[in-house]
Amino acid sequence: MKAQQDLAEPAWLAQIAQQDRAALSQLYDRYHRIIYAVAFRVLNSAEEAEEVVIDVFSQVWRTANRYDPERSRVDSWLFMMTRSRALDRLRALQRAAKAVAASVEVAQIPFSAQIPDPIEDVLINERRDRVLAALQELPENQRLVLELAYYQGLTQAEIAARTGEALGTIKTRIRLGLSKLRGIIDSV
Repeated sequence: MKAQQDLAEPAWLAQIAQQDRAALSQLYDRYHRIIYAVAFRVLNSAEEAEEVVIDVFSQVWRTANRYDPERSRVDSWLFMMTRSRALDRLRALQRAAKAVAASVEVAQIPFSAQIPDPIEDVLINERRDRVLAALQELPENQRLVLELAYYQGLTQAEIAARTGEALGTIKTRIRLGLSKLRGIIDSV
């Protein structure tokens, strides 16, 4: 009986490669319990082991045409996929656990409101005033597109739609406006 099944399994894979669902069902019936057991042993989680079983049989469905009976037996091929999927899932779970731990750690750090630095406030205000003054020196059409982009957060396509201008025109005005703005600010 076992010898007949060993001969049938490569044939099942050949049928699966031809998208035969019945052959996949036969292979699943034969191996899903042992694949689950192997995955559970690695992951120690019923839900994750079930996901591995689904992943393995999905991969079988997609890659059955690549199975080579000269290289390995069907069960060895399945166990190799199972081990690989289970280890991938275990690594992902470990990364997620580290991320959660880091998030919890950061959340436990007491929040301290930063005391504003008066000198930095003055510098920021001076920069803002220089930029606003430089904006006033730009041609109206360049200033308008820059204000829409930076103060209202519109995309170039949204600016084109709002102003009724071509997208290429808007892009050119933004590029020229930024270039002139940079030159004005650098000369101050």
